[in-house]
Amino acid sequence: MKIFSYRGWTLALCCLAATLAQGVYAQSGTGSSGSVATADYIVALVNSEPITNSELLVAIRRVVDQIQSQGQAIPPQATLRQGVLDRLIMDRVQLQLARESGLKVEDSAVNMAEANLAQQHQITIEALRAHYAAQGMSAQVLRAQLRDQIMLTRLRERDVDARVKVTEQDIDHYLAEQQEVNRDPMAQEVNLAQLLIAVPEHADATQVAALREQAGQLLRRLRAGEKFTDLVQQYSAADRSNGGQLGLRRAGRYPSIFVRATQDLPVGGFSEVVQSGAGFHILTVLERHAPSALQTSVVQTHARHILLRITPSLPQANALAQLADYRKRIVSGQDSFESLARHYSQDGSADHGGDLGWTNAGVFVPEFEEVLSHLKVGEISAPMVSRYGVHLIQLMDRRIAEISPKDAREAVRKQLLSSKLDEAYVNWARDIRDRAYIELRDPPQ
Repeated sequence: MKIFSYRGWTLALCCLAATLAQGVYAQSGTGSSGSVATADYIVALVNSEPITNSELLVAIRRVVDQIQSQGQAIPPQATLRQGVLDRLIMDRVQLQLARESGLKVEDSAVNMAEANLAQQHQITIEALRAHYAAQGMSAQVLRAQLRDQIMLTRLRERDVDARVKVTEQDIDHYLAEQQEVNRDPMAQEVNLAQLLIAVPEHADATQVAALREQAGQLLRRLRAGEKFTDLVQQYSAADRSNGGQLGLRRAGRYPSIFVRATQDLPVGGFSEVVQSGAGFHILTVLERHAPSALQTSVVQTHARHILLRITPSLPQANALAQLADYRKRIVSGQDSFESLARHYSQDGSADHGGDLGWTNAGVFVPEFEEVLSHLKVGEISAPMVSRYGVHLIQLMDRRIAEISPKDAREAVRKQLLSSKLDEAYVNWARDIRDRAYIELRDPPQ
C-alpha cells in the first residue's frame, strides 16, 4: 500500500482506485441522483466533440455518491450540474490537446496501472475485471479510463511541471525576505487555500453573473459548515491536489487582491468572493505568522496503523465498525495493537505490527496526516477514512529532528516549486480552455 503523497504519475495512479470505484454506473441506467432520461442528447460541444447528457448524469452520480458517503448535503441541482459539466469540459479539452500533440500511452503503462489498481484491491487482475464487469464496466472501458488518466498526467507534467523551475537565486531571495520581520502585513507568512470558479476569457455578462452567483452559493455553503476541501474537489478550476492550498509564503508574494481580502481574517475564516482575471475566488487562511529564519529542525512522528480496504465484501460501514471493535479491544487490554495489525492490516506494514517508522510532516496523504497531527503520544484515533481504505492510527512518539542546511534549502525549494506549479497550472488550464471552441446546448424541447 502507498499512503505516501507524491506529485505526478504515481499519485494520479494511486487515486484512480477511488475514481474508478465510483465510475461503474456508465451502463447501469440508475443512480442516487434519479433515473436516466431515455432519450440522450448533447449538452456541450468541445472542439466539435460532444459531451452527452448521459455522460453528464453518470459524472453527477459519482459526485453525489461521494458527497453522500461523506455525510455532506447535496448542493442545488443547477450548481452541481454546472460544476460537474465544467470539470468534464476541462478534462475533454486537455485530452484533445494531448492527442493532437502526439502524446501516446503505451500498453505496458496501462498494464502497470491496471496491476497497481488490482494490487490496491488485493485481488488479481482477472478478479478486478470481473468486479467492474459485474457493475457494468467492461475491461475495455476500464483500460480506456486508465489510459486517459495517464495521458492527462503526462500532458500536465510536460506542459506545466517541466517548465517550472526554482533557481538558487529564488531560494536566496526567499530566505532574505524571511529575515525582514516587521509589522507590515505584506511581510507576514500566510498559507492560503483557494476555490476558483473560472470565467472563460470571452464570457458575456450573463455567463459572468451566473458564475458569480455560483461562487456566492459555495461561499454560503462554506459558512454553513461544509468542508472547504470537499467543495474544492468538486468545483475548483485550480489545482486540487492539496485541497486548494497555495502554500506558506510571504504575503507579498500573493496577488495584492488576495492579501486585501484575507488580511483581517482569522485562521479558518473565509473571504468574500474575490474577482480576478482568472475568475471568482473564495479564500481561506490556513496559517499566518511572522517570517522565520531558515528552518533547522523538523517535527517527526512515529506511528502505526491498521488498514482495512473497502471492497464489495467489506463496505465502508462494516470496516469502520470492525476497526471500532479493534480499538475497544486494544484500549481494554484484551488485544495489542501490534497483534491485531499483524493479523488484519492489509498493507506491507502488517509484518511490522503496523509500524510506519519515523516520518516528517507532510509525508502521508492529507486526510491521514490531519488525524495524525492531532493525536497525543500513545493515543489511538477513531477509525478514519482515506483514499486507500479505513485506518486505525496510533501515535507512538513525536520528536524534533535537526536538519542540515542543505536539507533546509531543499525544503524551501519544494515549497517554492509547489507555489509556482499551482499558479502555472491555473494559467495553463485557463489558456487551453479559452483557445477551445465550446458550445453549450440546452435540452431539446
